[in-house]
Amino acid sequence: MPAWSARADGPANTHCRLVGQPSQAVGQRSAPSRDRGTRARRVAVEIVSLETLPLFNPDLESPPPQAVTAFRGRVAAADALIIASPEYAHGVSGVMKNALDWLVSCEAFAAMPVAVLNAAPRAHHADAALREILSTMSAQVVEKASVTIPLPNAAPCRPTIKEMLTDALAALIAATRRTNSP
Repeated sequence: MPAWSARADGPANTHCRLVGQPSQAVGQRSAPSRDRGTRARRVAVEIVSLETLPLFNPDLESPPPQAVTAFRGRVAAADALIIASPEYAHGVSGVMKNALDWLVSCEAFAAMPVAVLNAAPRAHHADAALREILSTMSAQVVEKASVTIPLPNAAPCRPTIKEMLTDALAALIAATRRTNSP
């Protein structure tokens, strides 16, 4: 599962970086976002793979490996992150935890707006663990942008996944604007 990051470049556009597990494709996408009370916005999404990050080692912090420097640069260029991690053995995936460990000393990550997408209602252990990690790292978890995606056919009266993600993205964009306003 991926982690996305959003970057607002102007009043009508937001750019996102999507940081994913090694199995995720790399590319760019553009998606509409409903911005309540205003016109529709376009959101560009860049997928960033985590597979090139070495295992975290604090002895490599100064200077960090090139892959870490590039990863931190992409995160620093974003105004927000959307993180979705699968649950493994009641915890966050090792790949996601490794990426977050490399961001601990990244000043740009502190106070960054973050949306947490829970990939399945039963994955509440990883969701809680991820939120604790982000809190420890001083990220600003945006609750209105953090959603649990229902399993197919689990609750037919719930909003569609597309609506849930659109609303979550709109909330994250709103939080990004509040964070970046003078």
